Amino acid sequence: MPQTPDQLTMTPFYGFFHYLAATIHSMCFRGEVAGTENFPTDGPFLIASNHASHLDPPFVGSHVPRQMRFFARKSLWNNRMLGWWMNQVETIPVERDSGDIGAIKRVLQALAENRAVVLFPEGTRSQDGQLQKPKPGVGLMACKTGVPVVPCRLFGSFEAFGKGTSIPRFGTPVSIVFGPPIPASDYDDPKAGKARYELAAQRIMDRIAALSAPPERVI
Repeated sequence: MPQTPDQLTMTPFYGFFHYLAATIHSMCFRGEVAGTENFPTDGPFLIASNHASHLDPPFVGSHVPRQMRFFARKSLWNNRMLGWWMNQVETIPVERDSGDIGAIKRVLQALAENRAVVLFPEGTRSQDGQLQKPKPGVGLMACKTGVPVVPCRLFGSFEAFGKGTSIPRFGTPVSIVFGPPIPASDYDDPKAGKARYELAAQRIMDRIAALSAPPERVI
């Protein structure tokens, strides 16, 4: 199988914005980051994170030392410049709340090519910062491939730039925690029948909910 860019290194375009997002996080929303040792060193995997802010995708991706793929609602491509940028960083467009089979196929293909993908099981940003019920799509993608799922939880991103906030609140700490990878044997129950994917999604979401905020460093 030919090697894809993120198996070796990031593309220069992605790498620049990876560095920029990490810099913005460390300078403007400086919080703690824990669990980066939990990333698989090779092979495909999923990162499943809570979602409370537009800051979540770039901040999560900026702490993963490889080129990731993300989801974004398809309507964002209506802006030609933004659409061009998202294509450059290999974002996957998805029709929200429609069971977008094309997007699911692109994720499955990416994982088959040894890629890594960031998913937000809740499907959309939380209205109040609290965790929401997960959509079964993340369970479907995980069960179809059997890849490990790294749970991730952000703390403070809703306060920093959640729904209803027009301007980011710079200086609000945003902390990120990555948990140990969840093997397929822990989230997938093939005997669950029609509830299989919903059950897998809930098990993954439960691991996200179990992550605690890292202690603040004493300076």
